[in-house]
Amino acid sequence: MRSYGEDKGLDHIGMSDGFEDWSVSSRLRPRREDFPFDIDWAVSSTVALRAHVPPDAFTAHTLGTLRVGHGVTIGEDLVLTIGYLVTEAEQVWMQTFDNRVVAGHVLGFDAATGFGLVRALGQLGAPALPLGDSREVMAGDKLIVAGGGLARRSITAHLVARHEFAGYWEYVLDDALFTAPGHPLWSGAALIGPTGKLVGLGSLQMLQETESGKTTTINMMVPIELLPPILNDLAGGASGRPARPWLGVLAEEVSGRVVIVGATKNGPADRADLSQGDIIMAVGGEEVGALADFYRAVWALGPAGVDVPLTLARDGDVFPVTVRSRDRRAFLKAPKMH
Repeated sequence: MRSYGEDKGLDHIGMSDGFEDWSVSSRLRPRREDFPFDIDWAVSSTVALRAHVPPDAFTAHTLGTLRVGHGVTIGEDLVLTIGYLVTEAEQVWMQTFDNRVVAGHVLGFDAATGFGLVRALGQLGAPALPLGDSREVMAGDKLIVAGGGLARRSITAHLVARHEFAGYWEYVLDDALFTAPGHPLWSGAALIGPTGKLVGLGSLQMLQETESGKTTTINMMVPIELLPPILNDLAGGASGRPARPWLGVLAEEVSGRVVIVGATKNGPADRADLSQGDIIMAVGGEEVGALADFYRAVWALGPAGVDVPLTLARDGDVFPVTVRSRDRRAFLKAPKMH
C-alpha cells in the first residue's frame, strides 16, 4: 500500500510538503469524454491523507505507525476516510488538490461499517462531494476511483460484483462492492458514480481469478448508503450504536469450518487460551460453518461484555470454552487534538 513504482501502476514524481507525489499509469486514468460531469471538480473533493500513530498504540503492530491513503470532503470541514487509517492517530495531515497541507482531528471511527471521520482544522478549499446510493450503480457503468485530489491520481473502474464480505478481524458487510481494475493506493479512495456522486469508499485490495485463469486486482468498497444513519453520531465523536462484543480473534473460513489463525495479544480470545488451529464448532450451542455466521452469532448475544459460549475442536477433542467479550474501543488510544 505504501510502495511506489511502475509495478504498482504508479509513477513516482517527488515530494511536496512531506507528501510523496505520484500519478497512476496514464492508461488507467479517467477520460473526460467518458463522464457526463466535471471529473476535475469531482476528484478535487478528495485529499491525500497521512496519519501518524504512536508506537505504543494498540494497533501499531498490525497497522503500522505511518498510514497513508485518502479521504473525501463531504462537508465544509468534514472528511470521510476508511477508519483503519486514522484509528489511534495522534496527528492527521491532509493535502488538497492545490498542494496545501491542512491538519485534521479524528472525530470518530465506526467498527461496523469501517468508516472514519476527520474534521479539518483549517480551510480545505475543496468541494463537498454529494452522497449518492451505490444501489443505483449498474453493471457496466463507468466509475472513478479517486484520490489525492487530481485526475492523474484516479482511475476508471467498473462494478464487477456486490455480495457479502467477512473479514478475519471480526467484520462483516452485508453488501460490499467490488470494482476493477484495482486502484494501486486504494485506502480511503472515493468511488464516484456515473452521475458524479460518492457511492463508496476504498477499503481493501484483493485478487480475483478471471475466466482465463489469470489473476487481476480488484478493490473492495464500503457502500456509502451505510453512512447517513451514523453520520451525525460520528461527527459528534460517537459511533451511534452500542459496541458489539469483541473477542480479539483472527479467523478464516476453511472447507466449511471457522478456523482460528491467531488472536490479538491480551485480547479476550488470547486470555481464554484460544489457539491457532482451533476450530469453532458452535456459538451458544448453535453450529456455525461460515465466518459471517460466526460473527453474527456472537453479536446476537448482546452488547460488549457479554459472555460468549463457544464449542471448540482441537486435536480431535471437542470441548466448551466461555470467552468474556470486550469493547474493542477500550483498548484504543483516544483521538488527540493537534
